[in-house]
Amino acid sequence: MIKATDFPDGSAPRPADDGVFDVVVVGAGAAGLNAALLLGRARRKVVVLDAGKPRNAPAAHRDLLHCPYCHAYEVRDQPLAVLGTHPGAVHQALLLRAWSDDVVFLPHTLEPTAQDRDRLEARGLRIVEGEVKRLVIGNDQLRGIDLTDGRAVPRAAAFLFPRMVPRDELLTGLGCAKDDNGWVATDRTGRTNVAGVWAAGNVIDPRAQVITAAGMGSAAAFAINTDLLDEDVDHAVEQRRATVAGDGR
Repeated sequence: MIKATDFPDGSAPRPADDGVFDVVVVGAGAAGLNAALLLGRARRKVVVLDAGKPRNAPAAHRDLLHCPYCHAYEVRDQPLAVLGTHPGAVHQALLLRAWSDDVVFLPHTLEPTAQDRDRLEARGLRIVEGEVKRLVIGNDQLRGIDLTDGRAVPRAAAFLFPRMVPRDELLTGLGCAKDDNGWVATDRTGRTNVAGVWAAGNVIDPRAQVITAAGMGSAAAFAINTDLLDEDVDHAVEQRRATVAGDGR
């Protein structure tokens, strides 16, 4: 979220009919939309800019899933698979065991450590060696997973651990600092080190679910509105002093 007065010259959106926008919200995710809603209800002039490419776009077909906490309950007690495309896949497989007794781990190109294998087997997960060739779909549902050696593993759903990459070019371009993990740093309200710039949602926290991101958007909106209120009051005080000084002359 960026106050319109702090937007780079020449790149601001078209002004509102009776003035400029108070806030520019970049990104129409849960955080951005909730912030825009709250600020709009606070009678601020807000514009939302969005590229139409949400982070969950690759998960449009519910049987290839990413987040156990978001989707595992809907596929509970079904044959599940975890694809080993990321070091975090082992933890994901261990986690999914709570939702199903039939979970297989497909290392694919990942090489699990001996400790990883011990932990997976101790939890009752089956490890199926071999590289994945393709997902088998029938009637718009996952039916199984084909391996390059010709074997097929029947499954009802597959989980893939995503690699989170923040779309923070705008923020870093404005000079927003990052933390030790490489994500834009903010305080509890989402305020960055750049005056007039707040960030909320997955651009600063890859683990934030929809409800969490929406809450972060609310916190940012509260802080932004308070900041704008301070500016409004300061401007009113200056105008009053100017008027009093003029009457005194």
